[in-house]
Amino acid sequence: MRHLVVTRNAGGHALGAWDNDRLAGFSLSVPAYINGRRAIYSHMTAICKEYQSLGLGARLKWEQRERALGDGIDYIRWTFEPLKAKNAYFNLEKLGATVSDYRVNFYGTDYGTTPEVAGKAFGIDSDRVMADWELRDPRVEALAAGETPLVSAIVPAAEVHVPADWLGLVASDLDGARNELLRVRGELQSAFERGLVARSFKRDGPSPAYLLF
Repeated sequence: MRHLVVTRNAGGHALGAWDNDRLAGFSLSVPAYINGRRAIYSHMTAICKEYQSLGLGARLKWEQRERALGDGIDYIRWTFEPLKAKNAYFNLEKLGATVSDYRVNFYGTDYGTTPEVAGKAFGIDSDRVMADWELRDPRVEALAAGETPLVSAIVPAAEVHVPADWLGLVASDLDGARNELLRVRGELQSAFERGLVARSFKRDGPSPAYLLF
């Protein structure tokens, strides 16, 4: 509770999605100064399981954007797990964020934030990628207005494939999951070192992939 109160009074945003008096989901962000500019660092957005797939996460993120713009801030950053295809698709395709920064073992080994892995010592590094959300980017503005952005005719310079079901792989084949993490880590780091940026994500088919330009 104190963390939420401090965040709000420091200029951050504590947003809730409510079903009458029940909190169905929330988004918590804090004021930040990143790469020489005022920003919002989005700490967490989460939806209760029974309210997922109803669009509440997107509504919270778009409201977060409106609050930031109202404060004169046009950039939001957050992290997500690079091997979770659903999260990558949401962040890159539904919100229009981009990714060009990979952080190895960001929270420390064995860290878990989801009910499927929380409290279980899997021994897998907590790698994260940084999502950069330029709130005034034309693509983001189109998505915010409910429009379909124009599809670029530029062919991706690279693709980095991820497992279709990361949590399932962790549960069924821990060594295989570790190997996949190392592969994806190496391929994304190599792409970012070449100056490429992940601007899109394809989820159709058995092998989801980041598209880098």
